[in-house]
Amino acid sequence: EGTLGATAVTIGGVLLCMIVPYLLGSFNFGLIISQKKYNDDIRSHGSGNAGTTNMLRTYGKKAAVLTLLGDMMKAFVAVGLGYLILNLNYQGIDPVTEETVWIRDSAGAAIAGLFVMLGHMFPCFYKFKGGKGVVTTAVAILMCDPFVFLILITIFVIIVAFTKYISLGSVICVMLYPILLDRFSRIFNGQPTPYAIFAIVVAILVVFKHWTNIK
Repeated sequence: EGTLGATAVTIGGVLLCMIVPYLLGSFNFGLIISQKKYNDDIRSHGSGNAGTTNMLRTYGKKAAVLTLLGDMMKAFVAVGLGYLILNLNYQGIDPVTEETVWIRDSAGAAIAGLFVMLGHMFPCFYKFKGGKGVVTTAVAILMCDPFVFLILITIFVIIVAFTKYISLGSVICVMLYPILLDRFSRIFNGQPTPYAIFAIVVAILVVFKHWTNIK
């Protein structure tokens, strides 16, 4: 009975880590700002992307900064909720102390990071046509894997500085993300991380959204 209850709570936590972040991600600030402030749709301009770069090119620095901050904030809130909702896993009874053993786990954060990105890319409030998810992905990586993030942001800055292509830096870094995550997990934990699958899905989605840039 206790196991069934714990399983039900875990399933409920997983669903919350999927639904709430997705809805948060669906509040696309590029679209909100372009509609409310300019009575326009950012997707009808430039690259057709509802993201910071297209906002900068279309409406200027202020609109771009507001978009950037909004997209960062929703990712921060979503992943933070993921940590709070699903951060402990039941491991059993310690044979020595006979106490219940729990360990901290980043499953909730990983799930929330993926689904806030999905919400940003495919917002249910805007006919499932959103941005490319680079900012939300970057914040999610920062909160889940700060050491990996520092390496990736360094690589990103170098690539953009030499090529002037933000999209190139974004694509290369997101493709490196699952590789670095797995490598460092093996180095520090002695085993591969089970959350590399989320990183792989994130990489595939971001590359898919950048397909026009790649071509």
